[in-house]
Amino acid sequence: MKKSESGYSLQRTMIVYFLLIGFASSLVGIEFIVETHGSDLNKALLSNFEKYSKGEIGSDEVFSPIDKLRSKAILMVVIILCVMIIVLTMFIKNITGPLQHMIEVSKAISRGDLSHTIKIHSDNELAELGNVINEMSSNLQEITLLSKQMCSTGSDFVENTGFMLEQENLTSEDMKKIGEEISHLHGELEMLTDVVEYFNFYTLEKADDE
Repeated sequence: MKKSESGYSLQRTMIVYFLLIGFASSLVGIEFIVETHGSDLNKALLSNFEKYSKGEIGSDEVFSPIDKLRSKAILMVVIILCVMIIVLTMFIKNITGPLQHMIEVSKAISRGDLSHTIKIHSDNELAELGNVINEMSSNLQEITLLSKQMCSTGSDFVENTGFMLEQENLTSEDMKKIGEEISHLHGELEMLTDVVEYFNFYTLEKADDE
């Protein structure tokens, strides 16, 4: 199977999303480790204990550095959640939304409604898949139109020929008219056959490429 030639792939998009979450989580984790394992926290606690022992501060202020660290940890969690929400929004907009749109259009096509088309404003595998479905729908419309024309022509031919054959004496003009209708019907059959053969060849060619 041939690889996508688009400059922007779905795989790269997923990697970017996971990297964004990983990068934000790493920054928050590193910041928290530095704060908890650094000497500043220990110095601040020792200083507060000394001040408390001297009566300079109250008991509620002794662990104020830990309270600040707790507040900073909450802020870090909020930052991670914000990054995850942003990434999730981008994921829904760029991947889930187009997929849902293609599913709805594909269901409409499967029900016989060939008037729908897929519109994806991007340059990735989803857009390529949408173009393939649109092309398939267009080809089905062409086959349907040719089939209807052939059925209409065949029905008219049978009706006219049956009417002429009911006559006792067929003139050369009647025979000529029957021949013209047969030739016209034969031409439409050949056209439909060419379309079917094209799709068979196209399918075999794609199977060989895969």
